[in-house]
Amino acid sequence: MNDLQSLKAAARKAAFARRKISHAAAPPAPCARLSEILAGYRGVPVAGYMPIRTEIDPLPAMAEAAAHGPVAVPVISGAGLPLKFSRWQPGGLMRDAPFGASVPELDDFLDPEIVIVPLVAFDPNGGRLGYGGGFYDRTLQLLRAQRATLAIGFAYDGQMAQDLPLEPTDQPLDLIVTETRVLTPGG
Repeated sequence: MNDLQSLKAAARKAAFARRKISHAAAPPAPCARLSEILAGYRGVPVAGYMPIRTEIDPLPAMAEAAAHGPVAVPVISGAGLPLKFSRWQPGGLMRDAPFGASVPELDDFLDPEIVIVPLVAFDPNGGRLGYGGGFYDRTLQLLRAQRATLAIGFAYDGQMAQDLPLEPTDQPLDLIVTETRVLTPGG
């Protein structure tokens, strides 16, 4: 493991601990601000995620968005590959997927223009530390090469960190939405 990977592993460990505390102390309706942001993009294809472990839950905001346009969730095709996004509906049939997530029973893929990105830690400059598989970095790079794609990091305030160990391949977030605020990196 090189120095950067060691720094990332240490940052991840600390961030998981902060996220666990934030999750336990979360207020009711932690995705109200995410709903407000998505309301400004009615009808635009959105990708959310099925929350696992102590991730902040975007499902109520995704359900609201699904009433106005297509919403999808990530599907892992294999290690080293970008994610695909399959159309999701509230209450739709789901099947088990890798890492404890669920995906729609039947695949109906679409390309989102907005991606709600789960994370372990974020910084005020739009840096994101994920789980380490690079899935969202590869996916955002691919989507952004095709058209403008808005990456919204969704997290608890307690997941913010300073000076995350980032690599050139780490894709930046355009917005960060927490349970209490909306941050515009560089703004």
